[in-house]
Amino acid sequence: MVLNIPERIALFGILPEKENFVTLRIVRDLRSNLLLSEEDIKEGEIIISEDGQMITWKKMLEKDVPIGEKATEVIVAALQKLDSEKALEERYLSLWEKFIGGD
Repeated sequence: MVLNIPERIALFGILPEKENFVTLRIVRDLRSNLLLSEEDIKEGEIIISEDGQMITWKKMLEKDVPIGEKATEVIVAALQKLDSEKALEERYLSLWEKFIGGD
C-alpha cells in the first residue's frame, strides 16, 4: 500500500504494543517497513528534532509499504478501536479511507 510520510508516522503510532505472539511479530515487521530510512531522510529533506518529538520535511515522499492480510486486520482493528473510543483524530482520516473506506 502506498503511504506518505504523515501516514507512515501516524500508522506507526497506533499499532498495538501488547498482543499475542503472532500479531506482535507482524507488528514488528510492519513497523520496520514504516520506519523512515536514511534514503527517505535525505530525499525528503526530513528534519527530526533533537528530542525526536517533531518531524518536518520539504518533499512529500510516498512509499509502497508491503502490508499483508493479517497486518491489515491489525490496522483496521486499531483504527476501529480509536473510533469506538472517540479518539480518532484528523491525522488518521486518510488511513481510515485507505484501510476501511470513505463511507
